[in-house]
Amino acid sequence: MSEYRIRGEVKLPRRERNKERQRREMLEAALDLFSEKGYHNVTMHEIAHKAEFAIGTLYKYFRNKEDLYRALMLEKADEFRKVLRAALDEQDDEVHKLRHYIKAKSEFFRDHLPLIRLYYSETYGESFNLKSGLDAEIRRRHDELLHILASIFDSGMRKKRFKRITDPYSLAIALDGITTAFLFEWIEAPEHRPFPEDPDVIMNILFKGLGEP
Repeated sequence: MSEYRIRGEVKLPRRERNKERQRREMLEAALDLFSEKGYHNVTMHEIAHKAEFAIGTLYKYFRNKEDLYRALMLEKADEFRKVLRAALDEQDDEVHKLRHYIKAKSEFFRDHLPLIRLYYSETYGESFNLKSGLDAEIRRRHDELLHILASIFDSGMRKKRFKRITDPYSLAIALDGITTAFLFEWIEAPEHRPFPEDPDVIMNILFKGLGEP
C-alpha cells in the first residue's frame, strides 16, 4: 500500500457513504471480472452477481458496461493523479520531490497491477470504441502531472541545481517515460526485470547520463 496519503478529503454523510460503498463494490467486482475474462467477455449481469446486487441496482449507478468501464478508469486515474501530487508535495527540495514521484508511481503500479494490465490490454490491444474519448480524459490528467514535473525541473534550474540542458517540459516527459518503461518491463517479466528499489537508479540516467566521469 502506498505511503503517500491524500490530504483534505471530506467525510460524507452516512447515506452518501453507503452509496459510495455500493458503487465501489460494483467497480471492484467489475475490475475482477474484466481482469479475469477481458472487458468484451463480461456482462452487466455477471458484474451484478459478483457484487451481490440486483441488476436494477447496478443500472441505477451505470447506464451500461461502457459507462462502468469509463467510471472505473477515470476514478483510478484521479486517484493516481492525487497520489503523485501528494508525493510531489512531500519535500521542498527538487531532487527529493523527483525521488518521491518515482517511488509513488512504482507503488501505485504495484498496488493496482490488475487495473494497469486491463487498461493497457484493452486500449492498445483490440479496437475499443471508448478508446479515443477515454484516452483524451486520461491524457488531460497526465498532462497536468507533466506540467507539475516540469515546474519542479524549472525550479531546480532557476536555483542552479539542474543544468538547463533542455526545456523543463522535455525533462518531465523524459522522466515520466523512463519510469513507465521500467514499470512495463517489470509487469511483463517481474522475475527478470524488477523495478529498481532505489529511485536513484532512474534518477542517475537523467542526472549523470552516459558521459565519462
